[in-house]
Amino acid sequence: MHRDKKKYAIVVVEDNAGDFFLLQDYLEETILAPEIIHLESFKALEEYLTDTSKAIDIVLLDLSLPDKRGEELIKEALNIIATAPIVVLTGYPDFSFAVKSLGLGISDYLLKDDLNAATLYKSILYNIERNKNVVKLKESEQRYSDLFHLSPLPMWVYDTETLQFLDVNLAAEQHYGYTAEEFLQLTVADIISEVTDDNPLFTGTAGESKNIFRHKKKNGAVIYVDIRSNRIPYNGNKAELVLVNDITESLTYLKAIEQQNKQLMDIAWTQSHVVRAPLARIMGLVYLISDEEMPLEEKTELLPYVTQSAHELDAIIRKIVKQSKLILPKDTDV
Repeated sequence: MHRDKKKYAIVVVEDNAGDFFLLQDYLEETILAPEIIHLESFKALEEYLTDTSKAIDIVLLDLSLPDKRGEELIKEALNIIATAPIVVLTGYPDFSFAVKSLGLGISDYLLKDDLNAATLYKSILYNIERNKNVVKLKESEQRYSDLFHLSPLPMWVYDTETLQFLDVNLAAEQHYGYTAEEFLQLTVADIISEVTDDNPLFTGTAGESKNIFRHKKKNGAVIYVDIRSNRIPYNGNKAELVLVNDITESLTYLKAIEQQNKQLMDIAWTQSHVVRAPLARIMGLVYLISDEEMPLEEKTELLPYVTQSAHELDAIIRKIVKQSKLILPKDTDV
């Protein structure tokens, strides 16, 4: 018979010598050189795990040990065995307890009377491979959790049917002023400020949306936020993951720039139209006065018109300067 050449580190926790030797024979029949660590009690298992840093591939755990047994043994074993799968071995068939044991987190539940080399080897391979996928999934979930909870931007998950908040990160708590517990008592509608046609609850299609919303903080302050979201399944709920970017300051700045541009356009129009009238009169009067053939008396009559136009031009220039001071930085010389 072909034997698996991989070196598996297998912990067998079994106090019955006969059962252990049978398990040992089964393992050596299917695996070329298994590393079998034999322990006879739960305390011995605790001490071994404390003293070694060696990786374990799988644990074969007898359900009745001298110092612990049954459900208590399973729970304690799961607490101290971090990543390796646990296969429970028992001589007592109890379907309901088997189901309960699997629900607690063990990988497999085998009856000693039904055991043979092929069955044991198949269980070992299956549960080691399945455990690898479980570990990867847990690592992926941890990475998601870290990205979500440690994000510097507010994030939350809400139920798309009830609009209830399902989870929020620390940035959302700090930015909106609600605690996590308070958030979970609210719906998305509770933080929307003035739901109108131009400020809907949400927008977008096909599970992705983005838009600018008016939100209301706990203290009543209204902010403008850019929302990015995607539909995700969350604990059996149809949910949406939301990333919030507060753009209140940016919008305020843009509005100020728009207002400034409007004032600058008004000034430009004044310079190109209003200033031109008195300036054109002054230029025309100067041209007439400079005519050597014009009598002195007529030139003298024109001088008040020059003065009037000059005063009018001065008033316009002062108005322009005043408008400029309103939109330029205070320390700018005009």
